[in-house]
Amino acid sequence: MNMIEDKNPFLETYSTPHGTVPFDRIKTVHYEPAVREGISRQNGEIAAITDNPEAPTFANTILPYERSGELLQRTVVVFDNLLSAETSDEMQELAKTIMPLLSEHGNNISLNEKLFARIKAVYEQKEQEGLNAEQKKLLEDIYEGFVRNGANLQGEEKERYRELSRELSLLTLQFSENNLKETNGYQLHLTDRTQLEGLPDSAIESAAETAREKGTDGWVFTLHAPSYQPFMTYAANRSLRQELYMAYNTKCTHNNDTCNLEIVKKLVNTRLAIARLLGYATHADYKLERRMAQNSENVYRLLEQLLEAYTPTARKEYAEVQALAREEQGDDFTLMPWDWAYYSQKLKDRKFNINDEMLRPYFELENVKKGVFGLATRLYGITFRKNADIPVYHKDVDAYEVFDKDGSFLAVLYTDFHPRAGKRSGAWMTSYKEQWKDEATGENSRPHVSLVMNFTKPTQEKPALLTFGEVETFLHEFGHSLHGMFADSTYQSLSGTNVYWDFVELPSQFMENFAVEKEFLHTFARHYRTGELIPDELVQRIVDSRNFNAAYACLRQVSFGLLDMAWYTRTTPFEGDVMEYEKQAWAKAQILPSVEGTCMSTQFSHIFAGGYSAGYYSYKWAEVLDADAFALFKQKGIFNPEVAASFRENILSKGGTEHPMTLYKRFRGQEPTIDALLIRNGIKRQ
Repeated sequence: MNMIEDKNPFLETYSTPHGTVPFDRIKTVHYEPAVREGISRQNGEIAAITDNPEAPTFANTILPYERSGELLQRTVVVFDNLLSAETSDEMQELAKTIMPLLSEHGNNISLNEKLFARIKAVYEQKEQEGLNAEQKKLLEDIYEGFVRNGANLQGEEKERYRELSRELSLLTLQFSENNLKETNGYQLHLTDRTQLEGLPDSAIESAAETAREKGTDGWVFTLHAPSYQPFMTYAANRSLRQELYMAYNTKCTHNNDTCNLEIVKKLVNTRLAIARLLGYATHADYKLERRMAQNSENVYRLLEQLLEAYTPTARKEYAEVQALAREEQGDDFTLMPWDWAYYSQKLKDRKFNINDEMLRPYFELENVKKGVFGLATRLYGITFRKNADIPVYHKDVDAYEVFDKDGSFLAVLYTDFHPRAGKRSGAWMTSYKEQWKDEATGENSRPHVSLVMNFTKPTQEKPALLTFGEVETFLHEFGHSLHGMFADSTYQSLSGTNVYWDFVELPSQFMENFAVEKEFLHTFARHYRTGELIPDELVQRIVDSRNFNAAYACLRQVSFGLLDMAWYTRTTPFEGDVMEYEKQAWAKAQILPSVEGTCMSTQFSHIFAGGYSAGYYSYKWAEVLDADAFALFKQKGIFNPEVAASFRENILSKGGTEHPMTLYKRFRGQEPTIDALLIRNGIKRQ
């Protein structure tokens, strides 16, 4: 093998534009050696701290700890991100080796008694150190992080903690892998054109494209959102809708090697065991201690407030959709979950004469991208320039340099828009490099941020034309990316999106508000063939229909929050029936009939394999914040530069350097209330 090719790129200084990841040189064989070398180097860095004969100080203990593990971190961030965005059987197999290694290494650090003794000594004398606010926050976060990761445990308890952590990392990995396999493993293959009745051309073309990719004839529909959602919304064939619905909603429940039923139990019980070991009654108590919500009572109070406010309207919405279905099907027709999207869309069409297919031609991906980037330019003065010299991990990925309003370099932004077999479903923002400052030289090391989506793909006939929901998703994830790109902290662990979990969704959900603003839509929404600007009356229909079934949608989110809290407020291990427990947990937020054999928990990656355990309520919590924040923009002008500058300064650039409520009140001048959300959703009059 060529010696140059054989060099491990992780072990060298990146000679790429802005020190970006050299994806074009990285091979699967490079990860494990780089991880092992990274662990070894960090162990040396930790030993240098613990062996220091001088008394512990912020400068000789906290700072070197914060900066340790650079090689390990830059290797793992690439591995983790590609495990979600561009995985393979080899990567997933390798994860089974790497994840336990990382879990053990993490435990070796957090359970290192000499290291913790030094950190604790600095923490206990913090008032004598003369630290600024950000240094104090870093010290507190590091100290509390150690305590929350078992540093105060003794003897056998420490070993038990190690064992449980290792088990947790493998279980989450298995949960995700099973979910991806089941999603990719199903296809609805149709060869009779009459079965496509009701489907728009875009869905039919896309299914034909998928069939071609799979080397077959006819049309193939999958469980990926751009395929699944249009089918459930428009397909007239009820039995096929039911078939697809059941395939989606029974994922990982079957008696095979991708079943997650037992893994759900093990995950719940392992997290409970860790929490109990650390002195908490429940996993929720453990998680919520470091959240704006603070405790389960406050989470339940929010969920109950929403239930009370939205349930009467949600019941009316259900009755209205059911009435329309009975007009067509007869008075004894029962509206089932696989009918909801189909008849809801018919009712929406009747009420507002609007649907995704009317809007798609105005939302060509390239134009939407210009619109979203242009919005950031208008609000904050930043600009985007594609740079083909920056390596990417897949041909569908583009890399942009982002420049601040004064022309200085701000960040690198990767965009990855379309589904493929190696990518998990959903949409997310992530970082390949976070922002930090070198205190010695003053250099501000800028972040590398990535947006990953699963949007409708282009076909042989048409470019990628997005649904309105996909436009909102783009704005949402782009909001996260602004949080990352505007980061301006001294320390990496306090930078960008490293904030309380129930605050992290504010910048993203805030951006979604622009989707229904005519002034914004008029900057980019042009018909992909004629170039005609989206007509005002169509925009008005978007605005008028915005709250269509909003109460049902709210209760759906509340039901997920209730399910999450039911799993993680348990004080005893769970040994029962997962499906039955789920049914009872979210019963009071359910509007549609429940279907035997379906299960959300077995595929609920957010709370079982992601970071949202005891945290799913965050979406609604942040919605209260985002409605309240956007109310100020509505009051002063949606493109108001002073309000935008304040939002950037007080929210987007501060990361986790201060408590989120302090930051929010500095921007808004007051604590948020639920009122702005109720007004926006039409539940309450202004």
